[in-house]
Amino acid sequence: MRQSWRWFGPKDRVSIDDMMQAGVEGVVSALHHVPTGTVWSPEEIAARKDLIATRRDGRPSSLTWDVVESLPVSEDIKKQKGDWKTHIANWKTSMQHLSDAGIDVICYNFMPVLDWTRTDLAWERPTGARCMRFDLIDFAAFDIHILERPGAADGFPDAVVAEAAERFARMNDAQKEQLAGNVVFGLPGAAEKFTLDDVKAHLAEYDSISEAQLQSNMIDFLSEVAPMAQDLGMRLCCHPDDPPFPLLGLPRIMSTQAQYQKILDAVDMPSNGVTLCTGSLGARPDNNPVEIFKALADRVHFLHLRNVSIEGTEIMNSLYEDEHLSGHTDMVAMVAAVVAEEARRKAAGRADWSIPFRPDHGQDILDDIGRQAQPGYPAIGRLKGLAELRGLYHAFQHPLIAGA
Repeated sequence: MRQSWRWFGPKDRVSIDDMMQAGVEGVVSALHHVPTGTVWSPEEIAARKDLIATRRDGRPSSLTWDVVESLPVSEDIKKQKGDWKTHIANWKTSMQHLSDAGIDVICYNFMPVLDWTRTDLAWERPTGARCMRFDLIDFAAFDIHILERPGAADGFPDAVVAEAAERFARMNDAQKEQLAGNVVFGLPGAAEKFTLDDVKAHLAEYDSISEAQLQSNMIDFLSEVAPMAQDLGMRLCCHPDDPPFPLLGLPRIMSTQAQYQKILDAVDMPSNGVTLCTGSLGARPDNNPVEIFKALADRVHFLHLRNVSIEGTEIMNSLYEDEHLSGHTDMVAMVAAVVAEEARRKAAGRADWSIPFRPDHGQDILDDIGRQAQPGYPAIGRLKGLAELRGLYHAFQHPLIAGA
């Protein structure tokens, strides 16, 4: 389990030096400033590698750029509209440039319109820590009363619709603006920022795109890029929907084991793989991330280890980002399963036997509060999660446990 850390580039409040002190082995990064659909040039890739390799005082950092997260898939590709063929060609050129630079793992997602969706980016816990939260009532209030999406109320239970109306009536203008900003926060660190009008325009274009059609479009995309990745020795790994249930009337196609299996079977080659995110998949009570990992383990190329607590038993529910060893996912069992899979791969002679992981998200604690780092990506909160996960990993290497 190669210990990695997400870094958003030179504007990130968490520095290369911070990562060094945290004991990070590799870096997960992306060229967030490059507009989606355009080519990542060799020069831009080299510049990012150089930043990662250099400490504040100019000394080498020993860190390397191990995983790309994300090489964005444009809305045109997802919808097969506009410049989608050009965007696929550009994606393949970027992939070639990344391969030439020695980077061979690319995480991406196929979520329509928005990346992960939260209603609160700094929800206070009883301990005083802050975390991200998806509140179903707040989201319904946004969808029905702020976005005013036609037919929005039909997608929620009657009790949720009623409570959302009451909550919206109590909101002042600043609270409404804050909620809207949180929901449309979009892709972390991305060049594009959505307005409500942008979201409405994108939603309108998905009116005629069903779950089956979006799956077909994803298969078409992978049929183009995965064979090239295979030839280059690269690993592509799709991140699950977050949260893993339908929102805003949009189709969701990477929320369950069955949906993943459909895509893996349709483009059946090792380069077409999985980013197994325990937090995203664990946000559904009917998903067991440990069992999903075991079922898909052969094609898991990257791990996001985080935990969420679910507030309810329905598929669509409220949830919050919990501590890494708390929440819906049994993280001890998860790390044990990863260690077993790595041993299996190593015995089989696979070069990719060590699966990179990162402590995904984290609660703002101690000096994180006030630092204003990227929401979900604090320094100390992630360090705590990394230390806990590192401890589990090392425990499973100990003879007393490994031989038990």
